[in-house]
Amino acid sequence: MSDVATPWDEQELLDVPISAIEHFSYCPRQCALIHVEQTFEENVFTVRGRISHERVDSGETENRPGVRVLRGLPLWSERLGLRGKADVVELRPGAPPFPVEYKVGRRRPPHADLQLCAQALCLEEMLGTEVPEGAIYSHAERRRYRVPLTETLRQRTVELVAEIREQLRDQSLPPAVDDARCPPCSLVNACLPQVAAQPHRLRGMQGSLFRPLGPVGDDA
Repeated sequence: MSDVATPWDEQELLDVPISAIEHFSYCPRQCALIHVEQTFEENVFTVRGRISHERVDSGETENRPGVRVLRGLPLWSERLGLRGKADVVELRPGAPPFPVEYKVGRRRPPHADLQLCAQALCLEEMLGTEVPEGAIYSHAERRRYRVPLTETLRQRTVELVAEIREQLRDQSLPPAVDDARCPPCSLVNACLPQVAAQPHRLRGMQGSLFRPLGPVGDDA
């Protein structure tokens, strides 16, 4: 089990959703729009993801030869202040729990790997056992990738939890980036990176928004 230290006072813990870890790793502004501003919009990728998760979110338990499959398992960590759930946790006799995170697209580490690692840290605390690895399942590739949960990955996960907690506590919205991450993001229309990432353009639009339509007389 990992002995990764927590860099904050446990009395100041603010619960961090496990799902926020992948959001923050991909784009801190996306994370803030979802978890601070409570903004969510659908696109083809989120619809595909929702459909592909219908079974794993069901909470059903399945017994197969040599393995018990738990779906939608609630997870938490009092030590790290994490809350969420695992898509799938596989239990085999004499083996540690094996979390599996389902993704609709192709695997693009490290974002989902960090979310998977957070799930493992929760399982270790909940069950009092080591979770040395898990897997990412890519629907697009129809392939399962085994992910070793190294100390480096664990430490980065703990660091991200601290950064997300600070964002949630401060209710801060980072500046837009306007790069290759933006076009496939479901929040591109709410974020408006082409405008928000260009302060001079944003100031011009703000100025035109509040410009009087014509001269105002003394008796207006």
